Amino acid sequence: MKEIDLIKQLSTSFGPSGMEDDVVSVVKEEVSSFMDCKEDTMRNLIMHRKKETGKLHIHLDAHGDEVGFIIQAIKPNGLLRFLPLGGWICENVAAQKVWIKNREGKLVEGVVCSKPPHFTKKEERHKHLDFEDLLIDVGASSKEEVINEYGISIGSFAVPAVSCSYDEKHEMFLGKAFDCRIGCAALIQTLKDLEKKEIGKTISASISAQEEVGERGMKSVMQQIKPDLMICFEGCPADDTFEEEYMIQSALKKGPMLRHFDVSMITHPRFQRFALEIAKKYNIPVQESVRRGGGTNGGISHTCNIPTIVIGIPTRYAHTFYSYTSMQDYKHAVLLAEKIIEELNEKIYSEF
Repeated sequence: MKEIDLIKQLSTSFGPSGMEDDVVSVVKEEVSSFMDCKEDTMRNLIMHRKKETGKLHIHLDAHGDEVGFIIQAIKPNGLLRFLPLGGWICENVAAQKVWIKNREGKLVEGVVCSKPPHFTKKEERHKHLDFEDLLIDVGASSKEEVINEYGISIGSFAVPAVSCSYDEKHEMFLGKAFDCRIGCAALIQTLKDLEKKEIGKTISASISAQEEVGERGMKSVMQQIKPDLMICFEGCPADDTFEEEYMIQSALKKGPMLRHFDVSMITHPRFQRFALEIAKKYNIPVQESVRRGGGTNGGISHTCNIPTIVIGIPTRYAHTFYSYTSMQDYKHAVLLAEKIIEELNEKIYSEF
């Protein structure tokens, strides 16, 4: 599949934490001809290159899940109470459309609703919204209709009802779930490009599950494989629309972000330095960041004695219903990963 079409499909795919199956299916379709693929019970997709192995083992990861929702209860009037999966700002969820996957695997449209202003008391109008104030309406009038006609039950999953589009003139994608579907696309393309080369290294990869609810899938992956090094792809939050200029560290169209620090990890300084040197050697634009929040699967792998770097692809408005990401940042992320893998060797690794 062409890169643009693949990114659009990955973005639009239904894949909240705990139900990454559709995303895994897309990835397997793209790589199974040259990668051995297996799924574990958490729905992590773990891949190993079929040809050419070497002593140095490098692992690539991108998480397949997106922030979403899970149905908690069904009210007698047919409205659905739900809980968030991952980090949401409640005000960004109200009045938006969602897709709920029903028992038959079909997507049911719904609207996130709250009490209309016509019925709110004066003291309620400026109240900070909480998820307890929100419900999902699928157009039903009773609990029985929701269950029997719509096929929705407690435990059904939901995501933003957003299809990805691409602006060819400006090379910009607009869609949902670029955290981390743009990372999944970069991982796939890196594997495809490496397949054409003789690199003399063992390559494995994962599309990991449940990152948005505590990096749970990565913990399972690390129990199953023991690589020497890891490159973690991410759709990192862009900061170029609200930060002062001197604080902007993940702007769109300025290159992938190499993160030195977040609340989950201090990036391996020697591996990070090597990555920055490779970017300079090949004139690949990159950005460096130090984050007061955030966290990635690198927070798990680096505690398993695996030097890890994070290659982030800037994404405006991550963890909302609509996000922008740039084709050129994606391409530079792929190129950076490939050059890092090509240039790494046992001697360099021994000095980490």
